[in-house]
Amino acid sequence: MTLDIDILQPIADDPPSPGRQSCPIRHLALIGNALPRKCGLATFTTHVADALRDRYPALVLDHYAMDDGSGVTYACDIRTIAATDAAAHRSSAAKIDASGAEAIWLQHEFGIFGGPAGSHILELLEASRLPLIITLHTVTDTPSDEEDVVLRRLLARAEAVIVMASRGAEILRRRYSVDPRRMHIIPHGVPDRPLCRPDDMKERFGWAGSKVLMTFGLLAPDKGIRHMIEAMPAILAKHPDATYAVVGATHPNLVRHEGEAHRRSLEDRAVELGIADRLIFVDAFVEQEQLLDMLQASDVYITPYLNMNQVTSGTLSYAVAVGKPVVSTPYVHAREILADDHGVLVPPADPKALATAVTALLDDDERRAALSRAAYGRGRTMLWPKVVERALAPLAVRRRPEGVKAPASPSPSLLPLNAITRMTDPVGMAQHARLAVPDRDHGYCIDDNARALMVMVGRNDDEARSLAFTYAAFVQHGWNRDIGRFRNFMSYDRRWLEPEGSEDSNGRTLWALGFATKADDPGIRSWARHLFEESAPHLAALHSPRAAAISALGAAEFSEHPLAAPLMRHSAEQLTKLHGQASRAGWDWFEPVLAYDNARLPEALIRSGQALGDSRPVELGLRTLEWLIGRQTGPRSKFRPIGSNGFGRPYQPPLAFDQQPLEAAATIAAASAAFEATGERRWHDVARQVFGWFFGDNDAGVPIADPSDGSCCDGLMATGINRNQGAESILSLHLAAQSMQRFGKPVRGGQDDAMDAEARPLALH
Repeated sequence: MTLDIDILQPIADDPPSPGRQSCPIRHLALIGNALPRKCGLATFTTHVADALRDRYPALVLDHYAMDDGSGVTYACDIRTIAATDAAAHRSSAAKIDASGAEAIWLQHEFGIFGGPAGSHILELLEASRLPLIITLHTVTDTPSDEEDVVLRRLLARAEAVIVMASRGAEILRRRYSVDPRRMHIIPHGVPDRPLCRPDDMKERFGWAGSKVLMTFGLLAPDKGIRHMIEAMPAILAKHPDATYAVVGATHPNLVRHEGEAHRRSLEDRAVELGIADRLIFVDAFVEQEQLLDMLQASDVYITPYLNMNQVTSGTLSYAVAVGKPVVSTPYVHAREILADDHGVLVPPADPKALATAVTALLDDDERRAALSRAAYGRGRTMLWPKVVERALAPLAVRRRPEGVKAPASPSPSLLPLNAITRMTDPVGMAQHARLAVPDRDHGYCIDDNARALMVMVGRNDDEARSLAFTYAAFVQHGWNRDIGRFRNFMSYDRRWLEPEGSEDSNGRTLWALGFATKADDPGIRSWARHLFEESAPHLAALHSPRAAAISALGAAEFSEHPLAAPLMRHSAEQLTKLHGQASRAGWDWFEPVLAYDNARLPEALIRSGQALGDSRPVELGLRTLEWLIGRQTGPRSKFRPIGSNGFGRPYQPPLAFDQQPLEAAATIAAASAAFEATGERRWHDVARQVFGWFFGDNDAGVPIADPSDGSCCDGLMATGINRNQGAESILSLHLAAQSMQRFGKPVRGGQDDAMDAEARPLALH
């Protein structure tokens, strides 16, 4: 159902009557701000809530407001979300989904949500499965890079997108390729007031006998008030009874940074011009009913704004709603709502033009009356009941958002080594990069060189065999025979930075050695066997569950050796014990938190159990892997690796960002182990879906890997891709591709299972 409303098309001026149209849903979650917070979005969202309750008395409405920590006390029926807390956004999603709400209506303005460019709201929206309507209060052709990414994510998630002016819709079509069928132009809502004579309202404000010019809204330099003050001497020369009323408190952000300096500068300018007695400042956040009375008491309303890209102005909408003749600069909203002789437009920052336009209106009573009638007629098309009806109409015919179509994942054949070779010098593989350039400030680590060794052994081509010796030499150099541990970090000048590395780095190095014992090259194979035999007895009782699990994976690759079985038993026993201590209803895991490289734990159980001929570790590994896959599946059935921003939150659902390639590679490898243990096709399907994450089948719909050179970016953040290409990320891509190759033809499932076929949704049931 398309609902492209042309705000310039007159609509019958009678408000909707109760019962004329039923609400398309029974329960709605409304997210934005709320009064008494002093901002335009709080006023707008509160008026939306009031209009929904008036228009649809049977609708259950939950109003969620961003709490910026300023100490505002909200009404008891307002549910608050801490704006700067990503976890609070995610937990609110669970509450909304559990509440029985059938849809979310989001009032979006970048500045009210926490995180870069307000990206925390993505944590909430990506964690909810409900249909989403978004009203965009800011649409600009020149967003920052972070704003651009966040908006693209919002647009991909939404079923319907509301803008308040056709200019906003044009930007969304041109810049973001939004399907016009999902866009709806619905004007800013306005209250229902009768058209009345200004002189009938002036006495209550002490304005009787004056021609009142008025501007209202939060005071800030971009409102252009100074230029209207500078126009007043010319206006007063012809109409000495004119008074300029500036109504509204100073913008809170301005107050926080400079106090009332801007207001004082305007007052000082009025004194300099000798018109201070004809300037009225109402320094308050005026309640709506009093504000409307003031508007009705004014003769001409003025918006001398300086930002010509402003797509929405609630103040202008209200002025039109009560039938005010308007003089305005030609910002986007003013050009649209005042078109067809519904107001007067003047150039920005031009006091002379303002004075000429205002004087002409004050000179011509008939012209003012005609503009008043025209504005009031247009305002009748914008009454709140009509606005909320139109906003909810798309829910009557629901369709999934088309989002961004992800490019097809490449066939998991051997990827080019360009990205790996540019990160490698005669010492080894550098640890970090600035974009695609190695960052020598961070030197090298054995973790990455062990991974690189595994990639080269898994390839077995001439280029890989040559590089394998470089990485093997780094690993050998890292062995500290005196203490029976591997070192990890080396500076660029070839100095080891510690006598021993972390347990995880030691476990990962032992894993690489076990893997390399199967190398085709006899030199690598015999070296790996020798160093495995020397180091394994020292690493047989690692305390870290990940370190023990990773070393067990190395032992499983070299399972025929007598040193392998103790490593695998130690890990299986440790993980089984930890599972008994940490698991609980709804939490089938080994620790009270989800952290990094999670899937390596169930993979180690599956591979160890297979090698030891013990079904118990295999069963526990399969069950916990299935549970983990559930936690790594987004609302739209896309793979969503555990975000590093959510590490260390006991028994809490994971946060969506930052998503790391390491998690994708581990999950594919674990799915490969599950497939080998069970022969069940579903694990192949899971692995293919996860592999697609690298190439755009992710929350953002953008690839983070490039199969043309084998490169991979460092992660997917709420505000887009971390475009640095570090060793861990590049190697995770290559290990993931090699894990995909370990899948043979499915034992069960029937149909042929070509690797490059379109992946099915990530699900196990």
